Parts: sequence; C-alpha cells; structure tokens
Amino acid sequence: SQYIASGSGDRTVRLWSASDGTEVRTLTGHSDYVRAVAFSPDSKYIASGSDDGTLRLWSASDGTQVRTLSGHSNYVPAVAFSPDSQYIASGSGDRTLRLWRVSDG
Repeated sequence: SQYIASGSGDRTVRLWSASDGTEVRTLTGHSDYVRAVAFSPDSKYIASGSDDGTLRLWSASDGTQVRTLSGHSNYVPAVAFSPDSQYIASGSGDRTLRLWRVSDG
C-alpha cells in the first residue's frame, strides 16, 4: 500500500491510504504542532519535525516511535532524508541545520 503522511496542530502525524483517503494510523508523541513530515526513500521510516523543537523517527510499517532527536532550540519546520535513507537533515527556527544519522541519531 501507498501512504500519505500529514502533520497537524493536534500534535499528531497521521497516515492516510493514498488509494481511498481513509486514515490508517495516528502517531502520537510530539508535545506541540507538527510542522513537517517526510518518508525515507527506502520506505522504512517517517520523520516528523515539531514546534516542540524535536524530530521524531517512526517505523513506517507499524507506527512505533524509533527515537526522539533533540538538539534544536526552536521549532522544526523542515525535515528531509538523504537519498540513501541513512541521514535526516532538519532545519529549525533557531537558524541551524542539523544532520542526523538514522541508525543512532
């Protein structure tokens, strides 16, 4: 199946079926607005960035949280995976760009 991910002011990431638009799963863990979501190119992970200043890494297959990536001091409105799915880049309102290794944060 193919999915669409959305972030929301209710602090959740939601997965939707691309074929029929039904909600498949809700991912909870952020403590503030979720501003950015991205799928890894290998489809194993979802990364989310939030006004709580963290990124969360989720398993795309079952929605479990893999880890929390902390280091920004302000909101995180931009996340992207590297083409090989090994790294996540995040941009923050603290005017920094951070590069995280997916395997260990």
